[in-house]
Formats: sequence, structure tokens, C-alpha cells
Amino acid sequence: MQLLFTGIDNPRPRNTTLPTHPYSTVLIKSNINLECWYIPALAASRGTVVMCHGYTACKSAMLERAEPFLQNGYNCLMVDFMGSGGSGGNSTTVGFKEAEEVADCYKYLTQQGEQNIYLFGSSMGAVAIMKAINDAHIQPKAIIIECPFATMYETIAIRFHNLGVPTFPMANLLLFWGGLENGFNAQAHNPVGYATNIHCPTLLQYGERDDRVTRSETDRVFASLHCPKQLITYPLAGHDDYLKKYRAEWGANVVGFLSHYN
Repeated sequence: MQLLFTGIDNPRPRNTTLPTHPYSTVLIKSNINLECWYIPALAASRGTVVMCHGYTACKSAMLERAEPFLQNGYNCLMVDFMGSGGSGGNSTTVGFKEAEEVADCYKYLTQQGEQNIYLFGSSMGAVAIMKAINDAHIQPKAIIIECPFATMYETIAIRFHNLGVPTFPMANLLLFWGGLENGFNAQAHNPVGYATNIHCPTLLQYGERDDRVTRSETDRVFASLHCPKQLITYPLAGHDDYLKKYRAEWGANVVGFLSHYN
């Protein structure tokens, strides 16, 4: 009941780790002011990857994932979403308003003359990418998305289930009040619907031990994609932790995928 009336009070994610490679801090104006890091590739540039973090995280959480891209010729633009790290705001909409921020990062890169733009996102970041393509009609060369939920209702319901709290009516109430308090239509926040409007090459990745997103959700998102697509699963990985057991394999998979679309 406290969740319904006061919301979830997560500490603001802070960037406690800095890049080990030369980088610059970039400020991008969006629905709030975004703080980003731009890290040049360590080899001849093949394009730029916009890296989008998950819920309760910030851009420093993407540093390990950035390494294979940097080593193989991809610049990285790492963004703090609203309410995270050095960006403005104090709330999150789990990918809804963050989609506008993804689109503005994409537009920033096009204004800098970058023609080969790729998007990478995990969990909430993946959802924000999907909605950005659906809403703003941006055209990245390819995207890599990891463990996006299928609908906002389902991601709330599975969290109540994991807490041992009855899904009905609690998930329905939180869906309504959470959206109302944060100024967005949570009921309409459905990545499986966004997927139908994605036409660029897409790599979807999933950990088979994910306790926050079901395999059924992943299969529905994948089936809804109308584009060149690939699904890779990691049998011993959970939610958003593929590098723990599959670091080398993960790096080879993401770089191998992008290499087809240079």
C-alpha cells in the first residue's frame, strides 16, 4: 500500500566509476538536460553506439559493455537518463519519457555528421530505444536490445509476484497511480507494440534465468519485429548480467552482429 501512495523511493544512481579511456562530457538538451560521455573508438571509426542504461542505473554501468565496441572501432555515446547520474530530473518513467532522450541523442550525433549510428540498451534502456524508433521515427543502422519487458503491466506484475504480493489488484493500481504521479500513460507503455514499427536490423538478447522478464515476453517481442533479426539467449544468465558468465561470448556476439551493418 505504501508503494501505491508514495511510489518507489530509489536512491539516485550515481556515476562512481569514470572511463579509463580519453573521453569528453557532452551536454544534450532534451526534455531535461542530459549528461553524456563521448568515448572515441580505439581503432579506426566504424560508427557510434548510443549506450542506454537500465532502471536504477546510470551511464557508468555501461562502461564494461562499451569495451568491445571501443576495441573494434565504435565510438560510444553513453547517456544518463532523467533522474540518473549527472542528468536533470528526479524521477523515471521506465522508458516512456526516456524515449525522447534517446531520440535527442540520435539527433545530436546526426548534427555532428555521424552517419553510422547504432543503439544499444539494456532493460529500461532497450524499451526506451524501441519507443524512440516507434515515436520519433529515427533510423539507426542497427540496434541491440537486451531483456525488454513486453508490457508495463507485466513488468509490474512480475515484481509483485517476486515480492509475494497478490498481482491483482495491486499491479493494476500501481500501473494507474504510477503513471498519474509521473505524468505518463503507463497502461499504453507496451514495447511489444513498439516492436511492430522497428524495421532496422535488431539483435535481441535474453538470459534464461531472468526473474524480471519471462521467456514468453521475449518471444512475443521477437515475433513482433518486422526486420532482419536475431535472438541470442544465455542459459545461465539472469536479468541484465550477461557479462558475469559470458563476457567473451557476449562481446563476440554484439560486435559480430554490428559488423554485418557497417
